[in-house]
Amino acid sequence: MDVLIAPDTFGGTLTAVEAAEAMAAGWRRTCPGDTLRLLPLSDGGPGFVPVVAATLGGRLVPVVASGPLGEPVTAEILVVGFDAYVESAMANGLHLVPRELRDPFVTSTAGVGDLILAALAEGAKRLVIGLGGSSTNDGGAGMLERLGAVLRRGSDGSVESVDLAPVRLLLAGIDVVVATDVDVPLLGPRGATRGFATQKFADPERVLELDLVALEYRLASGAAVVGRGPDGRDAAVALGAGAAGGLGYALLAVGAVRAPGIATVEEIVGLRGHAAAADVVVTGEGSFDWQSLRGKV
Repeated sequence: MDVLIAPDTFGGTLTAVEAAEAMAAGWRRTCPGDTLRLLPLSDGGPGFVPVVAATLGGRLVPVVASGPLGEPVTAEILVVGFDAYVESAMANGLHLVPRELRDPFVTSTAGVGDLILAALAEGAKRLVIGLGGSSTNDGGAGMLERLGAVLRRGSDGSVESVDLAPVRLLLAGIDVVVATDVDVPLLGPRGATRGFATQKFADPERVLELDLVALEYRLASGAAVVGRGPDGRDAAVALGAGAAGGLGYALLAVGAVRAPGIATVEEIVGLRGHAAAADVVVTGEGSFDWQSLRGKV
């Protein structure tokens, strides 16, 4: 029997590679005569760059970026010709923050800006940015500031004014694709805050309704200030705007286009062809819940 083992990362437990190897080890103990093919996947979140690199090759360029709490972290981008692949979780991932320090009021996406600047410095003309697995809920404000946007904040942390022109100028002539792990909007019951922020606190069981209201207000006030883009569209309601704590929104607001992360990876690794050749396909991720139906593996 030909068995294709193609899981995603099991968040906080196993990488996609480790999950595939664990599944394969168990299968071999029961059916040692079967042919096993391992094809780790990513939905745009953690593991995005390694999975893409395993198929496309290219150059892995090390980057020292600002972590979620401002500490330096070692990340890498993948450069293939004039294309660059960026994994946002390498700079703002939940796994980078010790549990007792997790606080989406504090964590920042500034390091994602560092990764984008590094990709541009490599001469990239097309950026594919994987989103997912974040520790942040800043609506991409930290990234935008790192890329040159001018933001003025109120005493409560909300954005009172913003000038995105420097970022749009920086990215002029660059194709930016946002490969998101979920297709949710920025605001609302399934948005960045209501859908995901609770898990980004040190103690999710003790998160108050007031905390979520305050986080949602920050995102809503920022979106109101930004308003509609040059094309007349409101990025806040776009599919994927709520990915990575609103990082999707910020990128869409400066001209990026969104693609499902899993579909992006499927195409790169040739999943359909591998699956068609297999008798059995085994997959999985850390949890099966409502998020699984919004763009997960």
